[in-house]
Amino acid sequence: VQLQASGGGLVQAGDSLRLSCAAPGRTFSGYARAWFRQTPGKEREFVAAISWSGGSTYYADSVKGRFTISRDNAMNTVYLQMNSLKPEDTAVYLCGAYSGTYRAVERYGYWGQGTQVTVSS
Repeated sequence: VQLQASGGGLVQAGDSLRLSCAAPGRTFSGYARAWFRQTPGKEREFVAAISWSGGSTYYADSVKGRFTISRDNAMNTVYLQMNSLKPEDTAVYLCGAYSGTYRAVERYGYWGQGTQVTVSS
C-alpha cells in the first residue's frame, strides 16, 4: 500500500499551498503520519509529523511557524498547509506512515510518488 500525495503546484514566493495525503484501501488506524520532501541528488528531508490522535505535532526548524500539519482520521487523510513559501521549499513532497511514535522520523514508510512543489522567486 502506498500513500498518495497531491496538491502541489507552481507558486510564487510568499504564496500558500495545501497538500493532501490519502491512503486508498487502507485506514492506517493508529499510525503516525508525516511529510517529507526531496530534491534531486539529496536525501529525503523530514518536514512535519503528527500523532494518530492529532494532538501532537513535530516540525523541522526550517518550516516551523510557516507549515501546519493536520489530519482527518474519518477521511483517512493528512494535510500540510504551507504558508509564506520560499524558493528553498521547492521539492517533491511525500507522505509517510509509521506505527510507532510520531517523532521516529527515520522509521516512516509507505512512500508514494509525491507531489511537486515549485516556488519561484
